[in-house]
Amino acid sequence: MGLGRYLKAAFTNQWNLLAFFGAMGFALLSGHPDVFVPLVLAGELAYVGLLGTHPKFQSYVDAQAAKVTREQGTSSAEQNFQRMMNALPDALRQRFRNLQARCLELRQIALELKDPSLAKSPETVTATTWSTDNPLEEMQLAGLDRLLWIYMRLLFTQYSLDRFLQRTSESQMQRDITRLETQLQGVPVNSNDPQQQKIRKTLEDNLETSRARVANLKKARDNYEIVRLEIDRLENKIQSLSELAINRQEPDFVSAQVDQVVTSMVQTEKTMNELEFATGLSVAEETVPELLQRQTVRMK
Repeated sequence: MGLGRYLKAAFTNQWNLLAFFGAMGFALLSGHPDVFVPLVLAGELAYVGLLGTHPKFQSYVDAQAAKVTREQGTSSAEQNFQRMMNALPDALRQRFRNLQARCLELRQIALELKDPSLAKSPETVTATTWSTDNPLEEMQLAGLDRLLWIYMRLLFTQYSLDRFLQRTSESQMQRDITRLETQLQGVPVNSNDPQQQKIRKTLEDNLETSRARVANLKKARDNYEIVRLEIDRLENKIQSLSELAINRQEPDFVSAQVDQVVTSMVQTEKTMNELEFATGLSVAEETVPELLQRQTVRMK
């Protein structure tokens, strides 16, 4: 199956198809198709076999496939980001934009540390400038994207949990539990009546489900508080990075700090993954969307 993929790529190459169909056309119109068509087919098989098994060509095919996968992953992540952004209330959307602006400010500070002349006209600094001449390496820039992506997911998780908690009544759950316990007391434990056994089993299952709902609600409340604190922590981390960039005047130090913050958020991502029941977010989040690279840096 693996080799077949390379052979198919060799055959469907646009230049090969052009040459192949051109040769077949000549063979069919030559007046001796019985002679030339087999020769063309033999030559094509030899060419496809040689190219499809060549290590460099296989590496090229793998690289193209990886590129398509990355682009598809990025597109999916961007769609998820936009879906979350649209779902958030205005206050949370603005909160995200404020932190994004803080990241752009950090990026501008780092650029100015590398080239003070950029401070004169920061509105001209574009993503292209950043990618070609940056004191923060591409990996660190991706780290800032990841921080913003985590932050968006935190905001969306907080919003989803808030809606869940507002729509869920613990008092009603407790009333249901009391009612079921009372009904259960009226059904004999060791009754030989099949109907009574079915009723008791149904009540016991319902009671267990109701108690599990109460436990789940309490856990959601605890997680809501954790998420709220994590949002505050991440905001402070980003602001601290900006301040450190100014005070230390060391681009490499800024890079290292970005890495440390990203690493510190691993447990936070695990917590969010556990809340899929309320947020609908996939447990295995895919490619991180580009939230900074496409932005134009503008300092006020």
